[in-house]
Amino acid sequence: MAGDWFESVAAARRRAERTLPPSVAAALRAGAEAGVTLSQNEAAFGELGFAPTVAGKPGGRDLSTSVMGQPVSMPVLISPTGVQAVHPDAEVAVARAATARGTVMCLSAFGSKPIEEVVAANPQTMFQIYWCGSRDRILQRLERASGAGATGLIITLDWSFVHSRDWGSPFIPQRIDLQAMLRLGPEGIRRPRWLCRWLRAGHLPDLAVPNMTIPGEDPPGFFDAYGEWMQTPPPTWEDLAWLRRQWDGPCMIKGIGRVDDARRAVDIGATAISVSNHGGNNLDTTPAPIRVLQPIADAVGGDIEVLVDGGIRRGSDVVKALALGARATLIGRAYLWGLAANGQAGVENVLDVLRAGIDSALLGLGRGSVTELTPGDVLVPPGFGVDAGNAE
Repeated sequence: MAGDWFESVAAARRRAERTLPPSVAAALRAGAEAGVTLSQNEAAFGELGFAPTVAGKPGGRDLSTSVMGQPVSMPVLISPTGVQAVHPDAEVAVARAATARGTVMCLSAFGSKPIEEVVAANPQTMFQIYWCGSRDRILQRLERASGAGATGLIITLDWSFVHSRDWGSPFIPQRIDLQAMLRLGPEGIRRPRWLCRWLRAGHLPDLAVPNMTIPGEDPPGFFDAYGEWMQTPPPTWEDLAWLRRQWDGPCMIKGIGRVDDARRAVDIGATAISVSNHGGNNLDTTPAPIRVLQPIADAVGGDIEVLVDGGIRRGSDVVKALALGARATLIGRAYLWGLAANGQAGVENVLDVLRAGIDSALLGLGRGSVTELTPGDVLVPPGFGVDAGNAE
């Protein structure tokens, strides 16, 4: 319906925040500590300019590419995010939207829908995993993902368990019990559209994480799984090399922010890396990924596929990232706002907005394909880039 369409990611966010209970909306907005990195992720794109051309432009534009062996209709993938209780259909709706728009779905190990259901909705689903629990438990999760048909593995490393937020931490219950209902009930009543969705679905939001188990086991609650993760010693590069050997397929290391770490990812045989700071939820004052992208791409782009995520709100942001060396991008909050605003159609809407923006930027730059973009298409101000960890 025309009234459900929104013309930008910013409009999707406004509609989502009018729809969601304040606690749920706050959980989507949340960043670490003072939120410096959270705001910089988005603002840094605005410091970059374009160098457009006015004549000799191609009549059409090709937005398609491939990532980790998967063809995609445009260089935008669905980033893995945890429990998506902003809508009853959650990850399944997102996966269907990604299928409809010809791109890859990345499913979080902390997602709320079983991987089997998500792969059925999108055969290009990749599975994201944390170094959590024993090696045996990690292997069981890999075997389940492989058996379900996941096309790739994503190992997320950019998380340092930051608890402090200047604006307070949002209330996210372990389960919807009486205490949670008493606390969240008044918020739900003030957001009747969100509440009615769940009433029509016939159940309350489920904060269990089924992909942290093997079939037949009861899935743990989100914070039970989170606690196991926090108590697991962080992996070494030797651990990651072992993990890479256990997966017979393409593998991405997500969370790279330094040249030396990018080189280590190449050394262990990763197929791809994503330059990322966990959407501003890692160590605050970490540089925006777009600031460190070009040095990393220059160092390893000939050996490994380089992606970037964090702060992407427009198709022009995607084009800037590609010009500076990324093969593709991933989005997180942007599609979650679309999901909250209008379910599967809202996610498709967000992807359509980004597609239109990519096409428009290519037209302005006189490029016929996303593969033709070069650093010369972007105006980079002095001091913009950060050459982090460039150790030999």
